[in-house]
Amino acid sequence: MSKSSVTITDNRTGKSVELPVLHGTHGPDAIDIKSLHRELGMFTYDPGYVSTGSCRSAITYIDGDEGILLYRGYPIEQLAQHSSYLEVCYLLLYGELPSTEQMTEFRTIIRHHSMVHEGLRRFYSGFRHDAHPMAIMVGIVGALSAFYHDSLDVTDPEHREISAHRLIAKMPTIAADSYKYSIGQPFMYPDNSLGYVENFLRMMFAVPTEPYEINPVVARALNLILILHADHEQNASASTVRLASSSGASPFASISAGIGSLWGPAHGGANEAVIRMLQSIKSVKEVPKLIERAKDKNDSFRLMGFGHRIYKNYDPRAKIIRAACHDVLKALSTKPEPMFEVALELERIALEDDYFRERKLYPNVDFYSGMIFKAIGIPLNMFTVVFAMARTVGWIAQWMEMMEDPENRIGRPRQLYVGSPQRDYVPLDKRR
Repeated sequence: MSKSSVTITDNRTGKSVELPVLHGTHGPDAIDIKSLHRELGMFTYDPGYVSTGSCRSAITYIDGDEGILLYRGYPIEQLAQHSSYLEVCYLLLYGELPSTEQMTEFRTIIRHHSMVHEGLRRFYSGFRHDAHPMAIMVGIVGALSAFYHDSLDVTDPEHREISAHRLIAKMPTIAADSYKYSIGQPFMYPDNSLGYVENFLRMMFAVPTEPYEINPVVARALNLILILHADHEQNASASTVRLASSSGASPFASISAGIGSLWGPAHGGANEAVIRMLQSIKSVKEVPKLIERAKDKNDSFRLMGFGHRIYKNYDPRAKIIRAACHDVLKALSTKPEPMFEVALELERIALEDDYFRERKLYPNVDFYSGMIFKAIGIPLNMFTVVFAMARTVGWIAQWMEMMEDPENRIGRPRQLYVGSPQRDYVPLDKRR
């Protein structure tokens, strides 16, 4: 990483400081401001940290203007076409694609960690029957520290790796158990003869009294969704995991914090918002009027699932998942459902209408993943749970990278204090 510098001058005092400029592999350069406060007595103000780099990372790169997403340097398009979710997990964790032997060993390790402690399963009965599955997941993942305390030394690389394997392996079981508990069905144990995605589908939808047949179209689509959501740079939940774990908190506590952050509707709930919007539209006949409302800048109505805060071009994940969405709808729909007809008409207009094309308001990954989840029978309150299951490996990779970073320090953002100036306490009987 080569370095140059910029000079910052305080025009009030005439004092200057020379700050290094850091050059990454891709993307904008970054000004290293660590010495700014020490030299000039000032710090930067950046609400939401939208112009602040919190770390160096070699995991994921996004170029929103060009519609590029790379995992460890590999384009998401190539991984989606050729890879599996577990292979992507290996790549994100270890930095390189595995050999045949490494992949076989990794797959075996994950399979043999897929069960959860029976005592942990008894925790579910303490939740209300109608508890949100994300609320359950936050609690259960946090409670893993009480059952797997043999790998909680975050300074030990071997402990970190064991915890990583356990989280990746157990998250589908925890997610499926959260759903089963919410509908009053018995938990299904993992089946180590099945693949990662197939095992999750069986634990979600099978019952002990009947055989369960896995639809390969559904399995492929879900594998794709997991790959596309595995990591996404320093988003809110990844940053939450890093901040929580910077204190030395256990990986289970830190991932639980990330799940809580993901639960927010501005982060992980976007595909759920897409379905709620589609369900509110009664028929295709209403679509033209809604399109006009969306174009009216004086109307507060928004089409959910179009455009993306980061991707100013087409969301590369949406391009990939679009075909899988159509395959699922074709394979599972015996007759066209009104909601899916509405969705396909909205998609057609967004891809053809000049208003949407000029503003690059293309259907995003949440538009298609929401439809896939709905078509395969995953309920709305489980959408973000599956998202959390996919993103777990990204959070873990970010956590492991941070723990190995010699510059790692406990997170302590500054603030711009705008409260009352210093004042003296007045006894109660002397106050007016």
